[in-house]
Amino acid sequence: MAKINIGGQAVLEGVMMRAPRSLAIAVRRPDGEISIKSETVVPLSERFPIVKLPIVRGAVALFSSLATGIKALNFSANEAIIEEGDKGEKKEDLSGWAIGGTMATAFGFGILLFFLMPLYLTKLMVPVIGSSNIVFNLVDGVIRVAVFLIYITAISRMPDIQRVFQYHGAEHKSIYTFEAGEELTVENVRKYSCLHPRCGTSFLLIVMLVSIVVFSLIPKAWPFYLKGGSRIVLLPIIAGLSYEVLKWTAKHDGNALVKMLIAPGLALQRLTTREPDDKQIEVAIKSMQVALDMNGGHMDDRLVV
Repeated sequence: MAKINIGGQAVLEGVMMRAPRSLAIAVRRPDGEISIKSETVVPLSERFPIVKLPIVRGAVALFSSLATGIKALNFSANEAIIEEGDKGEKKEDLSGWAIGGTMATAFGFGILLFFLMPLYLTKLMVPVIGSSNIVFNLVDGVIRVAVFLIYITAISRMPDIQRVFQYHGAEHKSIYTFEAGEELTVENVRKYSCLHPRCGTSFLLIVMLVSIVVFSLIPKAWPFYLKGGSRIVLLPIIAGLSYEVLKWTAKHDGNALVKMLIAPGLALQRLTTREPDDKQIEVAIKSMQVALDMNGGHMDDRLVV
């Protein structure tokens, strides 16, 4: 098969895999069977050429991935709790309004926790840290990264989340196997690392670091509501810049300097991935096989948008 970029996401008791022109979700039901949902995908860049532009494609990818992820989680939640006698019962997909509402809630929570709260805490520390704009933004950035790490560490202790993180590891191992050109078998997948440079966890860390630079351009003299509002407005730009950084490092991950740059993101993945068991690897393999079969070997070296 021609080289393509394939990405994924861990869901409840399963894995979603996304190829350039296809998407597949595989979920292990309580009865042990693997339930599959798949669909063809038309890249947004074909319908809207502006999406091909640097930075724009990253911002679009963020919103697109969130919407796709919510739908995948909805499917996995239904399948993971299905009872033996309910196999033939049709599940209801989330409506467009429901997906939009969930996205708005998720974004609102993320902005409040990771962008507005650090700004407010830093504002309270001004009598201690002084009036330097550089110091203000550095302290704000440190608090933001600290909140992010505390949040990830806290949820990683939840048993259900730990299983999701095992599927996250299975997703990465399967992608590594495909990228190495090896057959997708449990034995081949098992030997690879759970840590992958194109992981969404690494992307979020890059977002945290890029935001420090971008937010330093906001005048310190602005009142809190203007600073907070500007952070919301600048979020798509931050996402777009972070996407370009992630894409560049993924293409040059053999370079010694790049290895140093991606090391923090890989280290952070030790919190968001766990070693999967063979049954979890089977689910990831199934998801990838279906996505690749539907994709049909289409040549596309771009990151999926």
